[in-house]
Amino acid sequence: MADEKEIIVEYFKSKAKTKTKHYFKDFLELFPDKKPREVKKILSDLVKEGVVDYWSSGSTTMYGLKGLGKQEEVEEGEQPKD
Repeated sequence: MADEKEIIVEYFKSKAKTKTKHYFKDFLELFPDKKPREVKKILSDLVKEGVVDYWSSGSTTMYGLKGLGKQEEVEEGEQPKD
């Protein structure tokens, strides 16, 4: 499973300049041969390890690499940069 985690982290890094939060379906495309439950487990493990942040608005769930994006700045007590 370490290889799958590395694939997800590299995906985040490759998209970091344009997008910091990603929908679950984005990760399904990375692993077309895996069932959604398997991909969810990989993401959940990364969240537990503190590598990935889980973000939910109530109706939308997204994932982001820890430390990136405006949401992280707000959670750390800083003002978002416009």
